[in-house]
Amino acid sequence: MIETERLLLRRWKEEDREPFYVMNSNPRVMEFMPECMTRAESDLLFERINEHFRKHGFGLFAAELREKRSFIGFIGLAVPSFAAHFTPCVEIGWRLSADQWTRGLATEGARAVARYAFGELALDELVSFTVPQNMRSRRVIEKIGMTHNAADDFDHPNLPEGHSLRRHVLYRLRKQGDRNS
Repeated sequence: MIETERLLLRRWKEEDREPFYVMNSNPRVMEFMPECMTRAESDLLFERINEHFRKHGFGLFAAELREKRSFIGFIGLAVPSFAAHFTPCVEIGWRLSADQWTRGLATEGARAVARYAFGELALDELVSFTVPQNMRSRRVIEKIGMTHNAADDFDHPNLPEGHSLRRHVLYRLRKQGDRNS
């Protein structure tokens, strides 16, 4: 578990399934994803996240407000399953319920996850990627110190040619003190 001033980032519980589905089926939350998720797709992602923890020892943590002990989304780490010029790698990412946006929670949680990645996991680098028009996520990415080089941008291989969300921007964050940072 990772704790911040306002968040608990923890392993998933069975009771997270319902609010996770509600979030994944919200068009505002899923604006920059190919489509909203059905209940079956959300449940499958729930299972994949738990399997990722079993396989890698880390993953996308369930994010909970400390004050209310309520599930609000996820913030954490994932190993992308597709091949690209920057893989293998570890991605830092988040998805929060729309009613939690603009409160700085994604930034707060992502900073804590980055410290965990570079400290406990001894990773040298994290990446994050999104579509160019996802300015909310890009602001969080930049607030946690990640940098963008347009030469790293890529077409997401899981989306078909011509798809409006295929092009992605890639950001990197290297461990502080690394001479290549």
